[in-house]
Amino acid sequence: MANYPPETTAEALAHLQTAFTDYSLAHGLTVRPPPAFAANPNNALSTAAPVSLYPSLFPRECFEYGRRVQEAYNYVYAAIANDTEWLGKVVTDLAAVDTFMKALFDVYIKAKEEGFAHEWCLGLFRSDYMLHRPTPEDEPVIHQVEFNTIASSFGGLASRVSELHRFLVRSGAYPPTPQLSLESIPLNPAAAELASGLAKADEYYGPTKSGREKGILFIVQPGERNAFDQRWLEYALLENHNVKTHRIALSEVPTRTRLESGSRRLIYTTALAQDVEISTVYFRAGYGPDDYPTQLEWDARLHLERSAAIKCPTTAMQLAGAKKVQQELAVPGVLERFVAQPSHLDLLRKTFTSIFPLDTSPEGLRARKLAFEEPEKYVLKPQREGGGNNVYRAKIPDFLRSMDENLWSGYILMELIQPPPAEGVIVRNGEIVRGGVIGELGVYGVILFRQDTGEPVVNREAGWLLRTKSDESEEGGVAAGFGCVDGVCLTD
Repeated sequence: MANYPPETTAEALAHLQTAFTDYSLAHGLTVRPPPAFAANPNNALSTAAPVSLYPSLFPRECFEYGRRVQEAYNYVYAAIANDTEWLGKVVTDLAAVDTFMKALFDVYIKAKEEGFAHEWCLGLFRSDYMLHRPTPEDEPVIHQVEFNTIASSFGGLASRVSELHRFLVRSGAYPPTPQLSLESIPLNPAAAELASGLAKADEYYGPTKSGREKGILFIVQPGERNAFDQRWLEYALLENHNVKTHRIALSEVPTRTRLESGSRRLIYTTALAQDVEISTVYFRAGYGPDDYPTQLEWDARLHLERSAAIKCPTTAMQLAGAKKVQQELAVPGVLERFVAQPSHLDLLRKTFTSIFPLDTSPEGLRARKLAFEEPEKYVLKPQREGGGNNVYRAKIPDFLRSMDENLWSGYILMELIQPPPAEGVIVRNGEIVRGGVIGELGVYGVILFRQDTGEPVVNREAGWLLRTKSDESEEGGVAAGFGCVDGVCLTD
């Protein structure tokens, strides 16, 4: 849209940046500085998180569609995680060419053979979309980029961003701009809703049998820069639900936790040498190979999977988030296996983009041909989360040539989504950068379902995240250093 974000004088921009930065620091819209930063004794220093100075314009109809379809997506992925036959076949094929997926699948098989001790499963999901508009004459629609079933981050900071942008409107820090109003910048409930999902899991776990205190265990990465995003969920759990949380790395699990004989209840020993019964294990780590540098971390993951604590996610649910699963759902006839309501089929399919396997099936052979002959139209994706893993356009042929052809089936080929041109202003490390941007809308979902039947007792949409990056950047992960946390300014 013309004249957005608004141009302003240097003096007005300096005033806006000061208000923006001070609000961010005062309200916990922060991250820890990168390792290259000056000494940070006892993690006492933080810096403002990378955030968009102005909320990005986003079509209201597309925004509401993404939120409306989330419950259907929640149900589909919970059903996939509970479909041992179908998921097992997909992952067995992947495990043959992907060592990480094989190791994760091994954890799942070992826990399944022993018999699952947990009664409930919790999903805190995020479905990511981009606006698609092939020509200027087309109305934009949303197409799904990926579906995240583990460590769906930035809900805490995303809620703070909506409050930041609304404050800047109310305080008069923004120059007069027709698009900017409190009505066009909705409050984002993500932090409260995600915390509520964790609290509901704690409730359904039930009382402890031993009279011990009960709590939720966050599994986090050592030296986590994005700790404050996670802390907002912790604070909401304590303040709104009176649920305590504890944080440890996978490497600490063997020395800080144990399973009770028989019941396999998970007992955590705090720094004060107090035993706490863990109702729910929430993984904010464990989504990629770097989180498992030794066998100790894999043993820790199996230890947690064997426990009676509710897992968010289980290994099955993490496996369901594989890109291969997303590709398989686009195959005609597959989605029907997992959809409870026929009316949801069209609702879901309208978000699909073209995705192909790279195996030796007829469709896979066709995709291999496209990858070499028309690579500028595609992105190559492995079974990984966290940003920085994809291969784009002209780089695809050489990348495929660099590996054994037998490993190609570990990737999927996705047609590039064509977003409409947009401009934005990103503030990262105190530097203001204005230019062309691309936004990615993530919609959070919460689902709590029975392990044995897969039937949900909670299923709802849970807020959103808008991430924005320069249109010259191909990756979009904020924590990986590619983008910023943004807010929506809805347009009709």
